[in-house]
Amino acid sequence: MKKEENVIVGISIGDLNGIGGEVVLKTLEDSRTLEFFTPVIFASVKTISFLKNHFNFNVSFNGINKLTDIVHGKINVFNAWHDKVDINFGEENPKMGELAIKSLEEATKALKSDAIDVLVTAPINKHNIQSDKFKFPGHTDFLNKELEGESLMFMVSNGLKVGLLTDHVPVKDISKNITKALIDKKINTVYSTLQMDFNIRRPKIAVLGINPHTGDNGVIGKEDDTVLRPALKELVDSGKLVYGPYAADSFFGSGNYKNFDAIIAAYHDQGLIPFKTLSFGKGVNYTAGLSKIRTSPDHGTAYEIAGKGEANESSFREAIYLAIKLYRNRLENSILNENPLKKGQKKI
Repeated sequence: MKKEENVIVGISIGDLNGIGGEVVLKTLEDSRTLEFFTPVIFASVKTISFLKNHFNFNVSFNGINKLTDIVHGKINVFNAWHDKVDINFGEENPKMGELAIKSLEEATKALKSDAIDVLVTAPINKHNIQSDKFKFPGHTDFLNKELEGESLMFMVSNGLKVGLLTDHVPVKDISKNITKALIDKKINTVYSTLQMDFNIRRPKIAVLGINPHTGDNGVIGKEDDTVLRPALKELVDSGKLVYGPYAADSFFGSGNYKNFDAIIAAYHDQGLIPFKTLSFGKGVNYTAGLSKIRTSPDHGTAYEIAGKGEANESSFREAIYLAIKLYRNRLENSILNENPLKKGQKKI
């Protein structure tokens, strides 16, 4: 098995006018982190030098033009571009969106070729990344295409894991997007993720209702009764420990979430508002269901504090540590699954 300190963590730099570069270098400024993994930042030496000097970070790095030149025990900076970049913190700029996608594309290419082991993405601006060449709402949809998976936004913190049936969908379109096929796909993805990536052999999953009070027997909406409950019953009949639907308004406040390995919310804010309230800035966004590991912090570009040295790097640090943990879990499970002794076969 690969040693933990040799896990290569690729980092896409995100929107350079936001706080991404700051939280990346703040995390890596603690030289002890290099004992646990080898970082590769996809940006440019000129760009990282500017950030280092602006924030007066005590870091040194190894500039590379080829991924075969990665040095363990160093902060590696892969030159995804060479031109000088004018960074204006707090400003939304299409050029920054273009560079954010260039960084993401180079990092994804490296991930697909196994030049890096995991990918951690700094925040992007979903508006300024749009172009004729890039028409994805964000990281997740792009990576789902590139890594040919069944992606699911899975928010993870200590003692709380929240997945979504629908993620970046307008509120008016939520109910029509929730179908039996979608429910089956998302819950099965969460189930296998808990087993393979988190080593939970018999996961318990709670599902939140679509409507207030799960529809109150059809008075406040029929989708919980006509779509959600029948789909959950089939999953239960298949042997999975799936419970619900639960009324979302009291589920977290009552502490009921502590009784489950994961919670599935019907839509974005239903799951992410309580998650971010309870995780206190240490949550991680994990893209479950892909062939490779990708994590990110649970915050955005935060233009309002960009460049001021005020950004908290806790979530980004947790994103790196979770990526390493999940990578090692997957590696260990793949070895166990290939071991004939684990499949009840006799030793030859």
